[in-house]
Amino acid sequence: MAFESLSEKLQGAFKNLKNKGVLTEADIDSAMREVKLALLEADVNFKVVKEFVADVKEKCLGEEVMKSLTPAQQVIKIVDEELTTLMGGEGAKLSYSPTGFTTIMMAGLQGTGKTTTCGKLANYLKQSGKKPMLCACDVYRPAAIDQLEVVGKAVNTPVFVDRDSKDPVKIANAAKAEAEKKGYDVLIIDTAGRLQIDEELMDELANIKDKVKPHQILLVVDALTGQDAVNAATGFNDKLGIDGIIMTKMDGDARGGAALSAKKVTGQPILFMGTGEKYDALEAFHPDRMASRILGMGDMLSLIESAERNYDEEKAEKQLQKMKKNQFTLEDFLEQIGQIKDMGGIGKVLGMMPGVNSAQMKNLDIENSESEFKEFEVIIYSMTRAERQDPTILNASRRKRIAAGCGMPVSRINNLIRRYDEAKKMMKQFSNPKAMKRNRMFRGMF
Repeated sequence: MAFESLSEKLQGAFKNLKNKGVLTEADIDSAMREVKLALLEADVNFKVVKEFVADVKEKCLGEEVMKSLTPAQQVIKIVDEELTTLMGGEGAKLSYSPTGFTTIMMAGLQGTGKTTTCGKLANYLKQSGKKPMLCACDVYRPAAIDQLEVVGKAVNTPVFVDRDSKDPVKIANAAKAEAEKKGYDVLIIDTAGRLQIDEELMDELANIKDKVKPHQILLVVDALTGQDAVNAATGFNDKLGIDGIIMTKMDGDARGGAALSAKKVTGQPILFMGTGEKYDALEAFHPDRMASRILGMGDMLSLIESAERNYDEEKAEKQLQKMKKNQFTLEDFLEQIGQIKDMGGIGKVLGMMPGVNSAQMKNLDIENSESEFKEFEVIIYSMTRAERQDPTILNASRRKRIAAGCGMPVSRINNLIRRYDEAKKMMKQFSNPKAMKRNRMFRGMF
């Protein structure tokens, strides 16, 4: 996950400060050296690191910190604020045209996941109450139009296609007219990319910008390419002028240097980040929440929002009634596993929980937990309906039959039942309706 290595090193740097009742300038210098190394190892732009560390050190040497009863907490607070500022301060949002119809032009190099991101953005906009249409303007790359049509079908969004034209401007303007005529309020234009920035690409994009006049130009960059992504963003912004960045593959970049450098270097905010392969794996980028995650303070707001997106009131009420009657079954347990997976998996959920640091995440063996969930699904589907509804009937012979059916040893079936019993006990704590209503997060998760 993004920032994993940086988070671990920063938390380690501040751990030494927590043991000190009073901080000296030497203590601050030592901590700042570790912070500087951590940021450089995370592939953050050198100039950005130098300025960041200088700003943090200056504030840490202030009278408020040096005379504080909890100086380590003050230092962490300053770093949190500076990280938030570095990544953009107030979370920037996608803006819409005051006319009621918004055209979004998507740009980016090949291989960044631009076409897939068009689908993710369309899906995100639909969840926000918008009615988007996609437009295929990549007339060069083989199968680019076909790919966008597949993406559009996957997110149930119409795609405007003109296979006879090789003029992106003509296609985009025709798509605008079609979208407005049919009552769509957002048009997302998928433009052509290149392996690298060149004059021909920029001229074409500039021509589309000049003739189509998109309300927003969003640049898609690959977080895995580190500072190359920042350099690409700088190039596009200088020659085209962009309104925001979508950083893809953030779930696969443990360093995160591109995300930390992008706003400072380009002047343009990161609006969204791709956090997985599924079409719902696009999140609004919140600098303050990301800073909290990096420093091991969790991100409860994002966790609650994720829980509520996957919250089904009718299912929750049924589960509540079952819990009150002590009827929590293996089918209910399976449903809970599905909800956690929909929220991005146990690793993502725990990563947003306050107090869960990088070392603890490693000790929890997240990868093993995820595979265990898959194992539980296979085992439960190997049972009869009666067994799923009433696990108390699972005697030795039944467990042996289930083990043979799913190709696993009996010990794995016993492990599932043990975990189910633990979950059942935990669920009893939330069987009180008032408690369920009070706790918004658990109301969505269980």
